[in-house]
Amino acid sequence: MSVGPPQNRLAKPKRLDRERSTAAARPQPNRAAAARSATAPVATSSPSPSALNLNRQNASGSRLGLTPLQTPASVETITAQTIEERGQHNLTDAVVQNAVGFTASPAPGNGGLSFATRGFTGSNSVMTLYDGTRLYVGAGTVTFPFDTWSAERIEVLRGPASVLYGEGAIGGIINVIPKKPITTPYNDAEMSFDTNGTRRVAVDSGGPINPNVSYRINATGNMSNGWVDGDKTSNLAVSAAVRVQAADNLAFTLSNDYGDRSPSRYFGTPLINGAIDDALRFKNYNALDSAIHYQDNWTQFKTEWDVTDGITVHDTLYYLTSQRHWRDIESYSFNPATQLIDRANYIEIFHDENQVGNRMDTTFKGHVLGFENEFVSGFDVNRIDFTHINNSPYGGASSVSPFAVDTGWGSFSATTTPTTPGFNAIVDQYALFAEDRLSLTDQLSFVSGVRLDRPSVDRTDDKTPSNSFDTTLSGTSWRTGLVYTPIKDLAFYGQYATAVDPVTNLISLSTTQKNFQLATGKQTEIGVKQSFWGGRGEWTLAGYQIVKNNLLVPDPNNPAGPALQIGQQSSRGVETSIGLALNGSWRVDANLALLQARYDNFSQVVSGQPVSYAGNIPINVPEQVSNVWLTWDFAPNWSAYGGVQIVGRSFADNANTQALPAYTVVNGGLRWKPDERTTFALRIYNLFDTVYATSAPYSGQWLLGMPRTAEVSMNVKF
Repeated sequence: MSVGPPQNRLAKPKRLDRERSTAAARPQPNRAAAARSATAPVATSSPSPSALNLNRQNASGSRLGLTPLQTPASVETITAQTIEERGQHNLTDAVVQNAVGFTASPAPGNGGLSFATRGFTGSNSVMTLYDGTRLYVGAGTVTFPFDTWSAERIEVLRGPASVLYGEGAIGGIINVIPKKPITTPYNDAEMSFDTNGTRRVAVDSGGPINPNVSYRINATGNMSNGWVDGDKTSNLAVSAAVRVQAADNLAFTLSNDYGDRSPSRYFGTPLINGAIDDALRFKNYNALDSAIHYQDNWTQFKTEWDVTDGITVHDTLYYLTSQRHWRDIESYSFNPATQLIDRANYIEIFHDENQVGNRMDTTFKGHVLGFENEFVSGFDVNRIDFTHINNSPYGGASSVSPFAVDTGWGSFSATTTPTTPGFNAIVDQYALFAEDRLSLTDQLSFVSGVRLDRPSVDRTDDKTPSNSFDTTLSGTSWRTGLVYTPIKDLAFYGQYATAVDPVTNLISLSTTQKNFQLATGKQTEIGVKQSFWGGRGEWTLAGYQIVKNNLLVPDPNNPAGPALQIGQQSSRGVETSIGLALNGSWRVDANLALLQARYDNFSQVVSGQPVSYAGNIPINVPEQVSNVWLTWDFAPNWSAYGGVQIVGRSFADNANTQALPAYTVVNGGLRWKPDERTTFALRIYNLFDTVYATSAPYSGQWLLGMPRTAEVSMNVKF
């Protein structure tokens, strides 16, 4: 087991009767306590406990600081230790290889952060947050956070989460919690190299500046030659935070997180006769002068104030920016007549996004009619300014040889469409929310919440001024649930929840969609969770049904006219997970998700006529997903691990005619600790070199997963 960062052992101030999970690593500067935490914990020879973390507070399922066992929902925590041990350097791998029922369709066009769970896909329905704050989705794209080095943990919630985070979370959320300032001096450095020519360097440092001020700073950078031809990439992430304990009951934290990426420019491999030709697997058909660049910056100022016993105030003021640029040829298809690859969609797009906001909540602990009660209420306000510049209608065309590398490249200058301002959107959003937990007995608790969202959109269209508009939307989400704990660490629960999604990205709403309200969803879920063997064993089981209404469908009597908001999509499924630490040297973690997802009432216009897709499976939704991990400490200071990811078949089109085959990917590795603070690792990703597709951005074009890759790394903590 690798050495982890110092745990917070500092004594709580007198008024701090609980600690919210968003501050699980939150130090309280106290000289006597700081002296007790002067050294980092030392690694042991036995494997770490089960990875489910059912007794660890999880902020993403509740604002009340509940553990998963106390929460009537499917929530889980992926720790930095688990991520490090399994060599998961990016957010996508950490989520889909660990969390129950999550898959991803990462692509250069969506920023690499597009997830699916419980039958719902994309950034409109599966929300990504960083430290509890969301950057609103711009034209289907989110680009931060992307690297896991700065993460203390990743928390996920499966099922509707609008009651906590607003519109756009019917499927679930992923919340990356960054590393926090600590009061024990701590330094960590890592270097790695892999067979794709990826060089990665990462550092992490934290500790006290004085008895009342602590800090944390970490940075990681990588450069790669890529696994397809001519796909060099570079990525940099820097995170820094300073915490000031102004008084025993008052603390301030200022943080800044920065990302600068030139990610992969590989948009996929064209099919030949409906399959991938091995000779094309490593070819890249993008332009030689293509470019993708993302630059994100997150600044947050947090205040934590324990007003008095039982009353706590938290406030987060933030400013987020994102600048993005694409210059690519994105669509490739094999032409049987010419035996060439025809290229189209010469695209250039700029995003300039700014978001400023404030989120504040107050928690009250006490009694109602003699029953123990916790209640939190607050507000969330923000303004988003989004500018979209493009060369629509994305012309340009060329043909290149499928196999000859030199002719597999071309100049972007083939397009004749100029890049000009597209539109600007100003979105003002405010929300009021509340949540309550009433403990009816020591074994039975009632958890409920409500949120009112009211966003307004003011769009100015530069290319077509008549398409400018302004509109105001509203949505109310709520949930209620019961948790019954008949014995310690065994919980049965039931929940009913509602949620709202936009018909498209809210800040990219078009004039044809301005009159539509938010889509609505509802979920019923029951489940059971248990931690046993002193936390060395944990398991969960959940069953659910989600129905999403108000999807857009064409009017059958007027296909060319305005759409009707009467469509419906549903999913139902079962999810289970288990984690066991066995015999002092073995650990097993496994999960399985089975679902049935369908369009109940959904159609689109094809050749001028509406075509129904009722009964079909939604795009990018596999109906079987599972992960199995096995860790073995086979000798002192030596351990081996292996993981199997199994993903079922999915479809790339609404008609379910373009199937992406099921696949199984095996990862493994070996770790050696010559001393308690040094770790050498050898990792093999995609051990059996499986050829598989993660998504299909265009018809007849698959984005393939990484081939077999070996990585060696050295980690030193000091």
